Amino acid sequence: MDKYFEYVHTVGFEETNLVGNVYYVNYLRWQGRCREMFLKERAPEVLADLRDDLKLFTLRVDCEFFAEITAFDELSIRMRLAQLAQTQVEFSFDYVRLDPDGRETVVARGRQRVACMRGPNTQTVPARVPEALIRALEPYAAAGL
Repeated sequence: MDKYFEYVHTVGFEETNLVGNVYYVNYLRWQGRCREMFLKERAPEVLADLRDDLKLFTLRVDCEFFAEITAFDELSIRMRLAQLAQTQVEFSFDYVRLDPDGRETVVARGRQRVACMRGPNTQTVPARVPEALIRALEPYAAAGL
């Protein structure tokens, strides 16, 4: 299997509803958190660029569920590069429950498409994906990309 960037998360009570299931919005939050940790750990040059005039706009997110998770489940959110275009990047995410006995269960899959933009907030224009981001993502390209 191809390589992935991993963000490990333990589900908390505040992320569940009265029945104990995880709220949908948290899956999307975890995608964003995984992407942020990737930038921090693997592409710090891009963080500096974000402080300047680079903007990453999320265009689309989705998540498909296969199994329920509850408070204190340990998750591995595994991010891969699904597609790279001149001004956009698409990520895929596997949400894997890490069971105490060592078993791993894919509980959900998601995708996220991001556009690179530059300029002041009122006049942003599409921009090429920064070279530093492309280099950082190369090891995580999905098979066949």
